[in-house]
Amino acid sequence: MKQIKSHIKTVFILCSLFFVLKGNAQQLEVLIDEALTNNPEIQKFELQYKRASEKVNEVNTIPNTEFGVGYFVSEPETRTGAQRFKVSAKQMLPWFGTITSRENYVSSLADAKYEDIVIAKRKLMASVSQSYYNLYANKAKQKVLTENIKLLETYETLALTSVEVGKASAVDVLRLQMRQNEMQQLKDVLQQQFLAEQTNFNNLLNRDNDVTVNVVDSLLIPSEDFDITSENLTLHPELLKYDKLYQSIEQSELLNQKESSPMIGFGLDYINVAERPNMDFSDNGKDIVMPMVSVSIPIFNKKYKSQTKQNELQQQEITAQKQERLNSLETLLDKANNERISARISYATQTKNLQQAKDAEDILIKSYETGTIDFNDVLDIQELQLKFQMNQIESVKTYYVQTTIINYLIK
Repeated sequence: MKQIKSHIKTVFILCSLFFVLKGNAQQLEVLIDEALTNNPEIQKFELQYKRASEKVNEVNTIPNTEFGVGYFVSEPETRTGAQRFKVSAKQMLPWFGTITSRENYVSSLADAKYEDIVIAKRKLMASVSQSYYNLYANKAKQKVLTENIKLLETYETLALTSVEVGKASAVDVLRLQMRQNEMQQLKDVLQQQFLAEQTNFNNLLNRDNDVTVNVVDSLLIPSEDFDITSENLTLHPELLKYDKLYQSIEQSELLNQKESSPMIGFGLDYINVAERPNMDFSDNGKDIVMPMVSVSIPIFNKKYKSQTKQNELQQQEITAQKQERLNSLETLLDKANNERISARISYATQTKNLQQAKDAEDILIKSYETGTIDFNDVLDIQELQLKFQMNQIESVKTYYVQTTIINYLIK
């Protein structure tokens, strides 16, 4: 299975290795390695592959040897004496190359099972990465809420001072306090969501649910994206599996042709003969040994003709399924690419809006110095600023989640 793991890590390059700081990327890679080692679904597919491979030894056999023993209740008399019992042995042998065809067919099925492991590992790596980025976004939003709560506390202090000098009312203070309560509530909800996502993440790694997951402090959208070529989709393991299933049907048909051929049997009969009493001649009581050769011919071969027709239809079905899945993967790739572009656009817009919100905040602070601060404007600007910060974090998360989907499809 080390070969499988090495193959997966070669064809699948995590977006974190491109865009996250080196130390943090290594951290995510370590978590993914742990998931690949411990995840029970991966272990399930590996065991299925081993079982399918072991079937090669099962089919590498010839039919059972037949042994028979018979006792003559009424002993038939012959010239050389009475026949007392009979012992026979018979071995049928399949047509030349039949056993090899069976091995090739079972091996082709095992090759298709191998692709299940590759697919499952790709999906697991994508799931671990996506869960990791969900945890990052949740933690980043909690951090933003904490900063905004502190900012409102500062505004509350300014409002209290203004109330004392008659430049603001107690209602302004209460509004600021209510806004803080709302933000604290949102932060508490996010904390519960973080714990739920952390449980999902730990289950992917097959470890205790309460293990703390440490995520990166910040993520930035890179200045450039790596190239996306849909041609790489043709090498996707989900499509390669259909190719191997198609090949297994070819091997099944070769086996069907072999099994429609005659079988040759070799046998030996031994008959014990008793001596005739009161007689003296050279063959008196001589046992009978009779070698035999037999041929089993499938005269009524409708079964094999039907199997050939079924194999042809199944190959056509697999071809249609592969084309259907290719279309779905192309759609998924195009959607992920477009959503990633949209995330980049949204991030740039939110960054611009956030800067303008901060400029408006600075103007409000300067207005306070001249004694003309309006706390309704304070709440409006703070709400906009929080909205832009949340949208910015969501854009970053979307960008990386869509990148993991792209990596699953073409890397």
